[in-house]
Amino acid sequence: MTVCAIEMTTAAAFTIAADGSYAARLAGEGEALYAERWTLGGPEPYAVPLPLAQPEDAGSEVLPLTDGRVLIHRRVADRHAFALLYPTGAEDGPSTGELPLGGVDAQEGVRVRLLPPSPDGSGAFALAAEDTVTTVWQVAGAPFGPQPVARIPGRCSGGVWLDRAGRLLALDRELDGITKSVAVDLGRGDVSPLLQIAEGSDDRLLLADPDSGLLLIRSDAPGAPRLGWGVSGSSRPVRFPECLARLGDAYPFAVQPGQSLMPETCGVALRLPEGDIGLWRPADRHVFRLGAPAGWLGGSGLWSPQGRLHLPYATPEVPCGIVGMNLPVSPPPPVVLDPPAATTPRPVPLQQAPLAGR
Repeated sequence: MTVCAIEMTTAAAFTIAADGSYAARLAGEGEALYAERWTLGGPEPYAVPLPLAQPEDAGSEVLPLTDGRVLIHRRVADRHAFALLYPTGAEDGPSTGELPLGGVDAQEGVRVRLLPPSPDGSGAFALAAEDTVTTVWQVAGAPFGPQPVARIPGRCSGGVWLDRAGRLLALDRELDGITKSVAVDLGRGDVSPLLQIAEGSDDRLLLADPDSGLLLIRSDAPGAPRLGWGVSGSSRPVRFPECLARLGDAYPFAVQPGQSLMPETCGVALRLPEGDIGLWRPADRHVFRLGAPAGWLGGSGLWSPQGRLHLPYATPEVPCGIVGMNLPVSPPPPVVLDPPAATTPRPVPLQQAPLAGR
């Protein structure tokens, strides 16, 4: 299952593990916040609260691991502290265990945030970005506490995994006022160009599917920021369909996995500016617009390989729920892809390295 995590800054934020087995969020009201784990792998979802003696700060981040533990990132005095939370039985009822993992010194002007769940499900990583350099930290799964695994010149944002092993990570790097996505090999610390659509364009990677090679991109190469799609390792240019341009500031949050070598058939779910959901395939020339379920934990969801989208929601009546919707069947489209606008520079193909040989 391919999932997308969004930046966790509010109690409504919701993050799903790479394999879809668990999810986590900050739950509660007002200042009485606590981590909450959702189990998604069984016949019905259920939530387990993980409160501690002190409530969590609204700026804390949570991330589920595939073994059922929840990583939490807190700002504590002059450090960014990381710990694992897990339910444990006690004589007076369920309680929460906590395993401290260590921390990273907080520095002025350096922003530290968790990256999306690693595909291997056992490790976790954080991004520490400053003006001239960005460090990727492994904050869970390392033998001796948080340790740096890569340093990238420039200020980086984003964070998209490019493989199933949790080794190749795409980051959006700003250098000299221009933002380009780069691929970081966390095993060697190497950095390679990933998106080079036009020389002076800002090219950001929003989502990737390792099975099909489908990439969802936002770039201003067409003259204004637009959603586009391409295929890693392909010699064809990025396409910017008109049906996506009409959506405004839409954001893709999940892509259908399991479509090996068939990127045009992958279902893509988008969060629309109005709060609704858009469903689209690269082969389509239109977007299906669907109303979001009440209480949708917006910006989160996961696809099954069979084309069913699962959306988490929480309401007073159903505090832990999942609603599913199928990708509608489209009429056969003409076998013609949208070319770049004639009045703009023609985008060049995606860089081959380091994903050549797919």
